[in-house]
Amino acid sequence: MLVTGKEILVPARAGHYGVPSFNTNNMEITQAIIHTAEKLQAPVMVQMSEGAIKYGGQDLANLVTDMAQRASVPVALHLDHGSSYESALKAIKMGFTSVMIDASHHPFEENVRETRRVVEAAHAMGISVEAELGRLGGIEEHIVVDEKDAFLTDPEEAVRFVEETGTDYLAIAIGTSHGAYKGKGRPFIDHPRIEKIASMLDIPLVAHGSSGVPADIIARFRDAGGEIGDAAGIADEDLQRAVQHGIAKVNVDTDLRLAMSVGSREVFRNTPKEFDPRKWLGSARDLMSEIVAYKLKMLGAAGKAS
Repeated sequence: MLVTGKEILVPARAGHYGVPSFNTNNMEITQAIIHTAEKLQAPVMVQMSEGAIKYGGQDLANLVTDMAQRASVPVALHLDHGSSYESALKAIKMGFTSVMIDASHHPFEENVRETRRVVEAAHAMGISVEAELGRLGGIEEHIVVDEKDAFLTDPEEAVRFVEETGTDYLAIAIGTSHGAYKGKGRPFIDHPRIEKIASMLDIPLVAHGSSGVPADIIARFRDAGGEIGDAAGIADEDLQRAVQHGIAKVNVDTDLRLAMSVGSREVFRNTPKEFDPRKWLGSARDLMSEIVAYKLKMLGAAGKAS
């Protein structure tokens, strides 16, 4: 069933489990997400970035909403990192049930103004809104933030921001970062900051840049001819602790990109004469389904569809 993000995330916050929000760019990724969520009876969020909208447009949005409407579990279609009021309105017109306005690169007051505009328009249509306060480092499509420009979310500012904007859920900067390179070793996650913000706000909190970048997937990527540096992700233990203290939405993109690449590369490596797209796309879908299932179980969303 197609629902708003708030309908999925408020119960998650109250139940101390996390709901992964997976980025999609095509049919196979969407199938891996929604079909796996159905098998595990888990709520899930499917998100499209502005890059995905440029790539797949209304066709991709229609695919997601059609599959969501026919699904036996709650599914929300979410705009990831909407860069403007106009972008959020476009997504709403396309059928999205949740939108993000990311004005975190602006000064606080401007972030408030832009977020409040989106909240007013979205709420009038019954659509949920995510906003961001603080700046994550790393690279994700059009978002490039050098580590020196990244800063963690201030708890007092977070309270004021939510009061002044009315946003339904808030992405906070806590040490995660976008992309496959999140630092050397285990990235530091500021759990005391999460717990303090959660104690002051009762809305769902969001962790961006939360892919685990599994070592076995990286190894298979290299074995299949891929080139990648010292990739590192967020530890499961950190995410499990975070969802116990307010993080309800956990964004995952890099893990599915890697899995899709590995599934495809391995088919080409093992069967060089293969050119049936169903074979390599099917292999990619299967591996992505494994990643989706792992995330749903690890974050505690499996079995929570009711």
